[in-house]
Amino acid sequence: MTNVDPGRGLAARFAEVKARIEAAVKGSGRSSGEVRLIAISKTHPSSLIKSVIELGATDLGENRVQEAQSKWPELRARHSDLRLHLVGRLQSNKAEDAVRLFDAIHSLDRPSLAAALARAMERSGRRPDCFVQVNIGDEPQKGGCPVAELPALLEAARALPVVGLMCIPPEGREPAPYFALLAKLARRHGVAALSMGMSADYESAVMIGATHVRVGTALFGARR
Repeated sequence: MTNVDPGRGLAARFAEVKARIEAAVKGSGRSSGEVRLIAISKTHPSSLIKSVIELGATDLGENRVQEAQSKWPELRARHSDLRLHLVGRLQSNKAEDAVRLFDAIHSLDRPSLAAALARAMERSGRRPDCFVQVNIGDEPQKGGCPVAELPALLEAARALPVVGLMCIPPEGREPAPYFALLAKLARRHGVAALSMGMSADYESAVMIGATHVRVGTALFGARR
């Protein structure tokens, strides 16, 4: 029986995702390097994360602070140039842990969390980039700031390094209109970065202006 090399499959998937992002960048008339690929490694073991880092991944994403704490201290010690992104919902009582560990937080969605992050940044001296998560489809089961409350949240977060907006479009619907709405909101409020697009729709997101795409399944396969 021939042994299957899981790293080989990962290498092919990583190359394909990178190529598709580059094609979408060119198709939209943008420049290479404008889009960061965040490899979403939640639930996957450190061994697989090490493999994608060796392939050239520089930005990795986790969904939960506790899981990241168990995996990332060793990985960061070996790879000091990595950027770690928190893409899942953040509880205010985990703000200090998140500020210490992550380089970017994509789930700022309420004034109480903005206040907790501001206190944590003041105490630690670290200032990770922040993205305001917008509930772009007005879905009650999802996190994110309602569109109508975005101006107030941005005002409440003035002490934070807010660099952009983030969204997750409704499942089963055409995502492009939601990406376009997020891009419009970002222009209106003067923030440049757009964290949007996942495994099923990252090419569409790039065409509409995404600066950060969050890709997990298309790289690593199904979650464990």
